[in-house]
Amino acid sequence: MDTHLHHDHVETHLKNTDFLRDIVIGMSDGLTVPFALAAGLSGAVSDSRIIVIAGIAEICAGSIAMGLGGYLSGKTEQDHYKSEIRREYNEVENLREVEISETKEFFANIGLSEGLQEQATEEIAKDKHRWVDFMMKYELGLEKPDPKRATKSALNIGLSYVVGGIIPLSPYFFISASAEALEISVVATLVCLFIFGYFKSRITGINPWLGALRVTLIGAMAAAAAFGVAKLFDAH
Repeated sequence: MDTHLHHDHVETHLKNTDFLRDIVIGMSDGLTVPFALAAGLSGAVSDSRIIVIAGIAEICAGSIAMGLGGYLSGKTEQDHYKSEIRREYNEVENLREVEISETKEFFANIGLSEGLQEQATEEIAKDKHRWVDFMMKYELGLEKPDPKRATKSALNIGLSYVVGGIIPLSPYFFISASAEALEISVVATLVCLFIFGYFKSRITGINPWLGALRVTLIGAMAAAAAFGVAKLFDAH
């Protein structure tokens, strides 16, 4: 008789979601915004050099702005955690009975009996630091952030924006006529948007084909709107 346990279930939870979120933010804007800018300028000027200069300037400014946004978001997360943990230490030290009641309430909500609630709460409350960590995680739903998170986020988002932005701009480096470069840029960027949307949707658990189509349509509409507006003003 085989007494070994067979584990057929495989956990498929996402890991390193912060990194993936940064890449998604940077790439989605990096593909869309420079694409719309290049398409819009192509409707008004015929010289690809102008579009290249404007596109590079936009990518530089956009990547810095997006990276700074990621950095500030990371710093805000750290500051919020520090503020809450100071408050939690204060409550554990000065409002002990209230915290004990809240800890017991947590154990009651997950189905422990009255006796186990008392025992578990008493055990946790023996160590102030462990108790605070427990309350931060289970009462407030806060995990200790990576101290390097802000810098990592800034780099991830900024570099992803640059990579995404180079794709729609690259044909203009090699083709002097902007109208011809735009044709290649449209094909290359829409293909990349579709692939990006597909994998992004698979990672986040959304229907990948619908997600890919949605991302592609958003990019196409942004570029078409920019091109149309440029043509309209150029005609006047």
